[in-house]
Amino acid sequence: MGNDKYLIGRQPIVNRQEQLCAYELLFRSSPKSLQANVTDASFATANVIVNTLSGFGAREILGGHQGFINVELDLLMGDALEILPREMVVLELLETLTVSASLVERCRQLKEAGFTLALDDHEYSPLYEELYGIVDIVKVDLLQTPLAQLPEMLARFRPYPFRLLAEKVETREEFDHCAALGFDYFQGYFFAKPLVMERKRIDEATATLLKLLHLLLEDSPLDEIVQAFQGNPGLTYKLLLLVNSVGTGTREKIKTARHAIAMLGRQQIKRWVQLAIFAAGDSSGTENPLVDMAAVRAGFMEQLACTLPHFKGLSDAGDQAFMTGILSLMETIYAIPMVEVVQSLNLSDEVSRALLHRQGPLGELLCCAENIEKLDFTAAEAHLAALGISHAQVLEAQCKSFGWKTTM
Repeated sequence: MGNDKYLIGRQPIVNRQEQLCAYELLFRSSPKSLQANVTDASFATANVIVNTLSGFGAREILGGHQGFINVELDLLMGDALEILPREMVVLELLETLTVSASLVERCRQLKEAGFTLALDDHEYSPLYEELYGIVDIVKVDLLQTPLAQLPEMLARFRPYPFRLLAEKVETREEFDHCAALGFDYFQGYFFAKPLVMERKRIDEATATLLKLLHLLLEDSPLDEIVQAFQGNPGLTYKLLLLVNSVGTGTREKIKTARHAIAMLGRQQIKRWVQLAIFAAGDSSGTENPLVDMAAVRAGFMEQLACTLPHFKGLSDAGDQAFMTGILSLMETIYAIPMVEVVQSLNLSDEVSRALLHRQGPLGELLCCAENIEKLDFTAAEAHLAALGISHAQVLEAQCKSFGWKTTM
């Protein structure tokens, strides 16, 4: 399934003026595929959610519009969906769902929590009477319900306040006909085929995710949760992207992984980890030696930042130095431009300057670490002198950083 890339299909949804107003986000198993190869609907939905939130970033993939996401029963009834930014998503209830009292109550709860709900590929049925009073949008498939049958069905829908979306619209005639009948939104090949977006996958081993979930379920100390993220640059990057995707009601700059966890909250992280495990399948990937390098570099920088007077004026100096080190190899490991990393993660000015321009105390420290790794001690000397670092301190920090990595 394209294990080396994040893949997601995105098809536009337009209004009566043919203006873009939303996207449907679709599971895709191949970058060349217009159709989904879905054997497990919940697996597909989990992949769409995880890829949207922490693969691409919700704001990047939706561009300020809403995103329609198909939801099967097991995910609908669990609390993992509540990680989603409710103002940005529409939950599509698949036509395979069986209407029950528990389903109706769950939909009522989600609606009260601020989610927008839609019925997918729908045809009128008295069984849905209660849901008709709850959902916001009903999608009608024109291949399933021919144009000639629409007036009678729409007459049954008129007592309800929901809006109508015509999907599988393939011609101007179909669009004009549905618009005349009162449809509010439209989707189909007449406007655009699904665009398959892809980005190089940032793998996190299933074992790491399970370890993190265990820590969260056991309500382990914050230090242990922070360490679980710090040992994996991909997880750290995705944690920060997640903070920006789900929204926190603040534009506060992110300083450290600890800061990001505090902003997001354990419950939201737990929901994301559950979805990530669900989406991971059996693929764990092989460990990239550059990931080890990033972790060791981060530990080395943290050790020095915690001991040097030069960093006393920098709050959370050790954590910020660690974050700088762990993110500094993102471009090399995952082919994500550093400008994009910095812009998408809302990083603090100190960390941003270090990563983009090698400026400021953290930039000096990063240059020092990079030169020592290349055994370019001549170039490292200038940075060591600027920071007031002795050779003994370098050796001690290196030993501790290697020791820290082996405990992960």
